[in-house]
Amino acid sequence: MRSIERRFKNIQKKNPYWGSYICFIETVKKQNFSKPIIYHWFNELVDKNDYFKSDKKILISHLLSVSKHVEDTQK
Repeated sequence: MRSIERRFKNIQKKNPYWGSYICFIETVKKQNFSKPIIYHWFNELVDKNDYFKSDKKILISHLLSVSKHVEDTQK
């Protein structure tokens, strides 16, 4: 199974100056993760100080679109 946490920590380790949200974007990019999986790991891994609470739905929506392959979104 693809471990989001492991991928996230590897990306964070390679890019120590990136924020946790940017690392999470790279973690889910083109991986086709489901909405519940992204929600869960977003809450676990992304620092609460990296975003405004009121923007959370928009950020999750963006993560879902980034997670899909280009071919999947063009159908």
